[in-house]
Amino acid sequence: MSITRPHPVNQAIRINILRATFLLLLPLLIFTRPVWSERVNEVIEFVGLACVIAAVLGRFWAILFIGGQRNHQVMQMGPYSICRHPLYLFSTIGVLGLGLMLGSIVLMLLLGGLTFVILSATARKEEAFLRGRFGPDYDTYAARVPMILPRLSGFQTDERITVSIPHLHGNLKDGLVFLAFIPFSAILQSFKKRYAIPGIPVW
Repeated sequence: MSITRPHPVNQAIRINILRATFLLLLPLLIFTRPVWSERVNEVIEFVGLACVIAAVLGRFWAILFIGGQRNHQVMQMGPYSICRHPLYLFSTIGVLGLGLMLGSIVLMLLLGGLTFVILSATARKEEAFLRGRFGPDYDTYAARVPMILPRLSGFQTDERITVSIPHLHGNLKDGLVFLAFIPFSAILQSFKKRYAIPGIPVW
């Protein structure tokens, strides 16, 4: 009898689910408007911009450590010492930033919450593969480090790391997706003002 071994998660499925979710929510982004004063709205948008930039930098930080070691060893240093899936953590932060750049706490919570749910489900599937590959080593790591929500007190790092240039290049393309949130937000708001699209006020 053959033994079925777990396989790495197909990341294309995760990406397509996130894309479909975004498209379904697009009418909500178009037909809502913030209720804040202009000054408060500017502050909220600035915080959102900071979140997007933090997401891009955080993803690069994680890729610097994991490099080509994904699925080859249990990475436990740097961002992987504060949570087991830092790429998903920073991706969620980036989407939260998009909601804020649109001037809405409600959109921030909705977009960020849906992203977190989707990525958490993906992370659990990934961990079935990682537990099958690394066994007790991964169980020990998982017992000490939270899955996505970080615990900063557990931070540890190496003095030197080996960097994978191909993986950095791949993450650059992913990072551009988050940077695209910045012009997307500006274009969307300009479009709504230019065509005087009526919007439902949301906090």
